[in-house]
Amino acid sequence: MRVPTQIPEILRDFIEVHRLVTDLAIRHRSSGLRFEALAGLIEDDEASVLFRLKERTHALFRDPGGGRRAPTHREALFDLAIGSLFHEGMKLRENLYQREIYGPQVRALLSDAEEESKALFDEFEKMLGSVEERVDEGVHELETLVQRIAEQLRLLIALPPDDGSARYMTEHPEKVDTVFGVSLDEQLEAMYGSVATGFECAGRSYLASGFFGSAVRCFDRALERDDVEDEVLALRDYARGMQAYVARDYAASIEHLAAWLATNPPETRFRALARDAVSSIVQLAEGDDRTRISREAAELRSALSDTRGNPEPPRG
Repeated sequence: MRVPTQIPEILRDFIEVHRLVTDLAIRHRSSGLRFEALAGLIEDDEASVLFRLKERTHALFRDPGGGRRAPTHREALFDLAIGSLFHEGMKLRENLYQREIYGPQVRALLSDAEEESKALFDEFEKMLGSVEERVDEGVHELETLVQRIAEQLRLLIALPPDDGSARYMTEHPEKVDTVFGVSLDEQLEAMYGSVATGFECAGRSYLASGFFGSAVRCFDRALERDDVEDEVLALRDYARGMQAYVARDYAASIEHLAAWLATNPPETRFRALARDAVSSIVQLAEGDDRTRISREAAELRSALSDTRGNPEPPRG
C-alpha cells in the first residue's frame, strides 16, 4: 500500500489555479482586466489558492527534513516553477494596482505640482505609461507558465503514481482533459500501465477512507476492462458489503461480505472492519428475517475471527 502524500492536494490546487488563470486571460483579452479580478488567485496569504499551492509545494519538495528524502530533479523543477508562477502573479497584481489605484492619485497631484517636482512626476509618467504593456506581458507569462507546469505535473503524479491523485481524477475527468489535454483513461494508463489498475487503485483509496459507494463505482469501472485481476471482484464484494451495512441493508451486507471472504483471503484491516460490521448486525437485525439474518451474521463473524486461512463462509 502506498504512503499518502500531499500530491492530491497539490493537484487539486493547481487545477483551480489553471482555471482561474485561464479565466483571467480570457477576461483580459475580451473586456480588460481589473485589480479585483485577481481576488482568490493572487494574494500573499492563505486566501489565495496560488499562495497555498506555493506553500504546499515548498513544504513537500524544498525542505524535506524529518528524515524525508531529498527531492528528485523533477520535483525540484516543479517547485521552482510554482514559485515563479506565484511571483509572476504578484508582479501582475502590483502592475494592476499601479494602474488603478496609484496612477489616479499621482495624476490628481500633478495638477497642483510645483516646478521643483516636475522631474519626479516625469518618472511617474514613464512608469505609468508602460504599465499596460507590463500587464499584457504578465498575463501572457502566467498563461504560458501554467500550461508548461501542467505538463510537468502530469509527469510528476505518475512517478510513482499516487492513488489519491487517481481518486481525485476519477471524480473530475473533465478537469483532467482540460488541464492535461488527455482523457482520464489516457492519464490512468500513463500512471499505472492500465486503466483497470488505475481504477482499482482509486477504489482502494476510497476503501481506506470509508467511502464504500465510491469504491464500488471505481471497481465497476475497473471490471469493465479485460485486463483485470480476480482480486478486484473480491474487493468489490467487500465494498458492496460495507456499503450495504452503512445503508442498513443487512441481508445484502452479509451476502456480499460472505462472497468476499469465500473468494479472497482478506487483508487484516479489511477483516477487522468487516467483523465489527457483522457483529453489529447480530444485534441490529430487524424485520421478519431478523432471526435468520442474526444467525448468518453470527456465523460470518465466527468465520472472520478464524485466522487459520480461508474458512467456509456461512450457509444462506
